[in-house]
Amino acid sequence: MALSYTKRTHTCGGLRAADIGAEVILCGWVRHQRDLGGLIFLRLGDRYGESQVVCDPEHAPEASRVAAACRLEYVVALRGKVRRRPPKEVRPDEPTGEVEVLADELSVLSPSRPLPFPISDEPSVNEELRLRHRYLDLRRRPMAETLVFRHRFMLAMRNWLAEAGFLEVETPVLTRSTPEGARDFLVPSRVYPGTFYALPQSPQMYKQLLMVAGVDRYFQIARCFRDEDARSDRQVEFTQLDLEMSFAGADEVLAVTEGLFGHLWAKLLGVELPVHWPRMTYAEALDRYGSDKPDTRFGLELVTFSEVFRDTELSFIKGALEGGGVVRGICVPGGAETSRKGLDVWENIARSAGAGGLVWVKWLDDGAWNASMKKHLSDGAVCELRRISGAGPGDLLLLAAGPEGRVNTALSRLRLH
Repeated sequence: MALSYTKRTHTCGGLRAADIGAEVILCGWVRHQRDLGGLIFLRLGDRYGESQVVCDPEHAPEASRVAAACRLEYVVALRGKVRRRPPKEVRPDEPTGEVEVLADELSVLSPSRPLPFPISDEPSVNEELRLRHRYLDLRRRPMAETLVFRHRFMLAMRNWLAEAGFLEVETPVLTRSTPEGARDFLVPSRVYPGTFYALPQSPQMYKQLLMVAGVDRYFQIARCFRDEDARSDRQVEFTQLDLEMSFAGADEVLAVTEGLFGHLWAKLLGVELPVHWPRMTYAEALDRYGSDKPDTRFGLELVTFSEVFRDTELSFIKGALEGGGVVRGICVPGGAETSRKGLDVWENIARSAGAGGLVWVKWLDDGAWNASMKKHLSDGAVCELRRISGAGPGDLLLLAAGPEGRVNTALSRLRLH
């Protein structure tokens, strides 16, 4: 009688030296098959790991016959006894590397067609093919580990918030359209022809309702939908942690955020975060980095040079200042070696962000300086630029002039390039 998957006693990644001598039933996918002309070795895997299975025709001829016919990703069930591997077969780098299973019975639960791509940690195929066969792609170890990590992350988040007094509430997905930052996805109503539901861009309306109802600490791991162009940090469908608190100020909200992420990083990554994170105001972020979501892992902070050019005759800078604009820049350490082609690339980036252009000044190792508009810059002005920016030999200063918002955006993009 064929083995049944319902009788599984262990997972493929769960066998250890303590199980030696035990009779087990495993179910999983054939990840590798080796036929040595007598013994047949199978690598049987599931999302928990892999185990080595030995089929000996002298011990179990029928199991060996079935094993010989197995191909990659066949789903099989087997019954056998756990034994210690021969010394040369021990794999100390694998959790199940000390043991193997000598098969007594082997049954194919589901055969597999030839694979469109190998199930490996680093697939050598394009993403479109992987997505077309997503059920195969998700069997790869990195993908399975990602799903497990996401589960652990969600669980740790829920547990911490519950301990902090938050109540998880699921809010409706079919709702009415409310003003948000993007277009709604609409779902036609069968009961009321000509009318539509809207999928939520966020649970904003409902969490406000909960606050009024007295649910003073609410959270939800919410699915949200926004009909907008996809970008690297924007998807039409995404999951967000939604929080709301009553009777709390900014410091209390920040403390909850710091505590939650500190717990998650410590529990899941083994990284201890500071109890209190560095804080800056919105105005300070724009002034120093030109963005309300700055990358603070490196310097290249924005500096204002408007006063240096107050009496300039450069028409585009003079016009910018007379129109209420600014002259700002970033100092690039070691940037004096940048080629003309590289500078042109940076200028195109600045222009694409709305800047009228880019002025550069280089300080060479021998103490001399060079600039894109050298004849319009005096030695005194260059000395002042160097003093304010803190530039040294070999450094490069990039300057943009215009409305402050456009200048900040352009220089912020240059920082991140």
